[in-house]
Amino acid sequence: MCSQFPLERRPLTAKPCLLFDMDGTLSDTDALHHVAFNRVLEPFDIHLDFDAYRTQILGKSNSEIVAGLFPGKVTDEHERLIDHKEALFREMAETLAPIDGLVELLRWTRAQGVPCGIVTNAPRENAELTLAALGLGDYFQTVVIGHELPNPKPHPMPYATGLASLNGDIDRSLAFEDSPTGVTSAATAGLKTIGLTTSFSEEALQGKGAFIGIKDYTDARLWRLLEERVLAKVA
Repeated sequence: MCSQFPLERRPLTAKPCLLFDMDGTLSDTDALHHVAFNRVLEPFDIHLDFDAYRTQILGKSNSEIVAGLFPGKVTDEHERLIDHKEALFREMAETLAPIDGLVELLRWTRAQGVPCGIVTNAPRENAELTLAALGLGDYFQTVVIGHELPNPKPHPMPYATGLASLNGDIDRSLAFEDSPTGVTSAATAGLKTIGLTTSFSEEALQGKGAFIGIKDYTDARLWRLLEERVLAKVA
């Protein structure tokens, strides 16, 4: 997909890098987020089944979520609800585990000298806690928080920011995402994007610009792509 947010091609000193979303991409966190949302929405007589959670919540910024749940009548109470939900999620985060093959991939990037970054719409406190719970913080050289930028996902700015912070070569770098919102952000930034089918089908993610969809990081197609793209020599 051609970038709708043009990035200047990096000089030859630029390196390939890998940029990862967090929720649903590093770990299957969606079940915990789903439970936390339903707990805080109970006083409002709102219950979301998982399909509703996927369409109304997954991948969206907190401001978008509140506006969607309470159209036309967002109050301070509704805003505080999100803070409560995030606190509930953090209480449960110690149960998280990495998606299969992720640790092996990150060890490979370290051995190859390939820098990695996180690009997420989650609050920074969640990102730091999740990385600590997974024991993966040392593998990432940058953490980009969408809400700390003028435009979060699905705008391409978060991925453009992550790529720039690592001096990444856009032609040799990869992004990993699990939601249509995130895939849109990465793909329109000009990055070849791998979809994780944690919550959405390969077809749904490819419809937003993903190159392929994979269940986890053991997929042979991913490793072929890493060899062909990330390890490719610049002419």
